[in-house]
Amino acid sequence: MANCGPITMEEFRNDPRSAAARPERLRVDKWLWAARFFKTRSLAALAVEGGRAHVNGQRVKPARELKAGDEVRISIGDLEWVVHVRVLSDRRGPAPVARTLYEETEASRAKREALLAARKDDAEPAFGLRGRPTKRDRRALRRFTDG
Repeated sequence: MANCGPITMEEFRNDPRSAAARPERLRVDKWLWAARFFKTRSLAALAVEGGRAHVNGQRVKPARELKAGDEVRISIGDLEWVVHVRVLSDRRGPAPVARTLYEETEASRAKREALLAARKDDAEPAFGLRGRPTKRDRRALRRFTDG
């Protein structure tokens, strides 16, 4: 029975399949899972079906085949990645190896890092909350809600 779970860096390096034996085409959902954009393959398939992953500017189905050189746009929450597929792999390896499967565009990286920096600068929404309201707070709330 084939091992479908994560593998170690050593197992990935010692993979008996050479670069020539790797697939020339691979399903989008399988590649997104192997490249570690999604934790499970079913989550990757749901994202593709939901329109959160586009290949070469077009909305695709999970069974759409990728090939090296394709541009993939992935949206997760308010973050977005624009990557070029470098290597196809149907095995989910360690994160450092997964990062070698694609090359992110500079514009995408800059936009994502700026968004993350802005998110860090924003105040925590629940910063002022400390638990149950005091008697004074409840009276103020009642005055506000009752008119």
